[in-house]
Amino acid sequence: MAEVEIHTGHDHSVDSFGQRVGVAVGVIGIILAVVTIGSHRAHTQAVIDRTEENDQWSFYQAKKIRQQVLDVGADLARTLAPDESRAQPVIDKYVKQSAHYAEETKEIEKEARIKHDETVREEGRAVRLDIGEGFLELGLVLSSLYFLSKRKFFPVIGITAAVIGTALGIAGFLA
Repeated sequence: MAEVEIHTGHDHSVDSFGQRVGVAVGVIGIILAVVTIGSHRAHTQAVIDRTEENDQWSFYQAKKIRQQVLDVGADLARTLAPDESRAQPVIDKYVKQSAHYAEETKEIEKEARIKHDETVREEGRAVRLDIGEGFLELGLVLSSLYFLSKRKFFPVIGITAAVIGTALGIAGFLA
C-alpha cells in the first residue's frame, strides 16, 4: 500500500509577521480580560452606590415626613386648644422634635449627595471601561482577520483599536 502525504498548508514558521500578530492577539486578549473584569466591577459598584444613595434619600424623606407631622401637630395644638397654656408643653415638645428632625435631615441630605457623587464617578469609570472593552474586542477581531485573509492592514487597524481601548481602560482604572 502506498503512503499518502497530507499537506496542511499551515507552515507558520515561514510567516514571522503572522507569529507577531498571533502574539499581539494573545496580549490583546489578556488586556481585554482585565478591562472586562474592571468594567463589571465598576458597574457593580455603581449599582451598590446608587442603592445606598436611594436608601439615604428614603431615610431623608421619612425624617422630613416626621418633621412635617410634628409641625402640623404643633399648629393644630395652637389652633384648637381652648387654653394655650395647657397646650404649650405639647407644642414645645413638638417644636423641639421638629427642630431635631430638621438637623438630622441636613446630615442625611449631605450623605445622600456624597453617595450621588460617588455613583456618578463610578458610572463614568464604567463607561470608559466599557468603551475600552469595545475597542479591545474590535482590535482582537480585526487582528485575527489576518489569519484568514493574510492582509496586513487588518492587524494594523486592529492594534490601533487595541491601543485606543487600552488607553480608555487605563483611564477608567485611574478615574
